[in-house]
Amino acid sequence: MKIFFLALITFSICFAQEGLSLESAIAKVKANNKEIVIAKFDEQIRALEHQAALGQNYGSVDLSQAALRSNDALNIFGYKLQSRQATFADFGFKQFNGSNYMLAPEDLNNPKDRNHFQTKIEYTLPIYTGGKLEHYGKITQALQAMSTLEREQLTATKIYELKKSFFAISLLNNYLYNLHIIATNTTKLEKTTEAMMQEGYVKKVDLLEIQSKQADVERLINQAEANKSLLYYYISFLVDEPIASIAGNYEEAELALDEDERILAQNLDIKKAEQGVEISKMNIALQQSTFLPQVGAFANYGSSDEKLMNDFSKNDAYTVGLQVKWNIFNGGTDKNNLEKARVENLKASQQLILAKNSVALNVKQIQTQIKSHEYEIASLKKEVELAHLIYENYAGRYAEKIVSINDVMMKQSEELTKVLKLKEVQNARNEKIFELQKLASKEVK
Repeated sequence: MKIFFLALITFSICFAQEGLSLESAIAKVKANNKEIVIAKFDEQIRALEHQAALGQNYGSVDLSQAALRSNDALNIFGYKLQSRQATFADFGFKQFNGSNYMLAPEDLNNPKDRNHFQTKIEYTLPIYTGGKLEHYGKITQALQAMSTLEREQLTATKIYELKKSFFAISLLNNYLYNLHIIATNTTKLEKTTEAMMQEGYVKKVDLLEIQSKQADVERLINQAEANKSLLYYYISFLVDEPIASIAGNYEEAELALDEDERILAQNLDIKKAEQGVEISKMNIALQQSTFLPQVGAFANYGSSDEKLMNDFSKNDAYTVGLQVKWNIFNGGTDKNNLEKARVENLKASQQLILAKNSVALNVKQIQTQIKSHEYEIASLKKEVELAHLIYENYAGRYAEKIVSINDVMMKQSEELTKVLKLKEVQNARNEKIFELQKLASKEVK
């Protein structure tokens, strides 16, 4: 006997370990859920965009290699000058005899074909952009932070859906437990009726009525099992792996008494709206920078020759320079873009106020609904207990031929209705608690 109980305990432990706990499921959702994985990629893209924006402050270095061939007189003359190989003969002086000034020099106008290879490295650096690059950097950093908030909000939604599914499965298990008890009681009643029918105390219609009720209970059991299977499929989708069972009992969610101010401070919709206001302010500063001058510097160094890399240092040359560019008129485009940025800032500020008011209202509504559900649950538990006792009483009185089978079935239907209503209200309360947790951004990080 001891060996039997030891084996039973071992089996129970192994079975429990096969089930997925809610804590493990939340961790799997954060790590494996495909939508969250995609959101993380979006977050990474925003981070790279920010780094790209910062990189513009350091300027750029370009290396170029040109390989050309031409018989164009202007090009040939320029090539020779760049290669430091021009001579007086290139101007046609060897044909000039000092008297004929109208002579067209053949060497200058119809030079021979020539190759030209030019190697150049150039560095350009923005010195002053009116703050444009600085504001670009701040905006891309803010957009990166916005993508993080969006990923956290998506995570909160998936955890909310996961919790709903876990608690719904537990409530379905409890509901199925009650249905099986009712099915067992109905089976007992059916046997009692069969015995009474053999004695001639009841008619066959009584037995058929009980069998009809049993079929109805079995239908509800099959329906509940199908809903449970669907929930397991959904949990498997959320955690991105097959899940056939859960570990633990999750019938009634615990309500944490968070202060409304803390919920509003942690709410991701409000944080996103706040970030939107900051981005709109940065955009105003960015548009204002278009009215300021742009200053840039450049330096290049290279060498040109008729042959590739023939004598680099002999024909090398450098150029350095500074450029100031200031747009003074573009048809009012900059002015309108600035005004648009200011209007967008006003819009974002109103959206922030709306977000705060909406979340505060939503919190109060959810809290009120939770309290209402709790009162209803307390009442329904007593009603279920009473309905079960009444059913048992009527079943006993039926065996004594005091009441009809119809009366017994009515009492059983009332008990079943109360049980179903209790589970529905419990499930509704759990969902509202999880909604409140989602508003407070719990278990997101």
